[in-house]
Amino acid sequence: MTQAHPERPELLIVAPMTPFVMQALEHDYTTHRLWEQADRAAYLREHGAGIRGVATNGGVGLKPEIMAALPALEMVAIYGVGLDAIDLNEAARRGLSVSTTPDVLTNDVADQGLALLLAAARRISYGDRYVRAGQWAQHGEMPLTTRLGGKRAGIVGLGRVGQALARRLLALDMQVLYTDRAELPGLPYQFFPDILSLAREVDVLIVAAAGGEGTRKLVDAGVLAALGSDGLLINISRGTIVDEEALVAALQRGELGGAGLDVFAAEPTVPPALLEMDNVVLAPHAASGTRESRHEMGELVLANLKAHFAGQTLPTPVRLPEPTR
Repeated sequence: MTQAHPERPELLIVAPMTPFVMQALEHDYTTHRLWEQADRAAYLREHGAGIRGVATNGGVGLKPEIMAALPALEMVAIYGVGLDAIDLNEAARRGLSVSTTPDVLTNDVADQGLALLLAAARRISYGDRYVRAGQWAQHGEMPLTTRLGGKRAGIVGLGRVGQALARRLLALDMQVLYTDRAELPGLPYQFFPDILSLAREVDVLIVAAAGGEGTRKLVDAGVLAALGSDGLLINISRGTIVDEEALVAALQRGELGGAGLDVFAAEPTVPPALLEMDNVVLAPHAASGTRESRHEMGELVLANLKAHFAGQTLPTPVRLPEPTR
């Protein structure tokens, strides 16, 4: 813990951040490093009453028992855009301010989606292993792959990342279709009211929707069956959106052509069966993992915290639901 200073707000850091962010937080706040505590509950009982702010990331979020242990909490700054790991209703009820780091990671996540799609369709990872293992010299050409130009790509969730990805897909001469909570005006892409009807019409399904209970296992066995044996599934959002058991079964039975996955339901654990499949491309939740993106995300975390404790408007606030009593 940083030495207490009467002019510094007390800040709970739930998970480690990049070094420059940690240095800035420790300079401006009395910090509490929760991930380093052997008995976190005891630590919060001792220090929780004075903590006014929380810095966390989208994957770890803020568990209900931690939030409950912080009676003076005012502000939660999230390093990332995921909101499914924090109870927004409780945050609204308590009158908390919440911020994320949108926009700065949009293009990097969209790039990762495109990279996974190209890698899955053209079997880039398989080809790399094929060459390294000497199979090219021994067996000749690798199996043929799939052209993307002229194919139909369905995007699940046409928010910032979905729209950035759509622009990239158009450059590949792909047709873009989408589903979302409602049709978005002014966009040139065909809308489908539900994911099942979208899956029936596309060759590639790309998941870019928000996580949370509302989208848990949205991509289920029925959706995968509708996508079909030549279809590709790409997920750059949250692993919980895909029913992983159904995905593994569809791939094992040849009912799905392949997948490119940046996220998983129980990270960092990956279903062992996926590790053995040559038609699956895996990444370690690295879509926003560029130096530039992570630096800009850190700057936004610092800016939001600074604005809150200065009584100013947050640069990137989260719109919370109407509080319930």
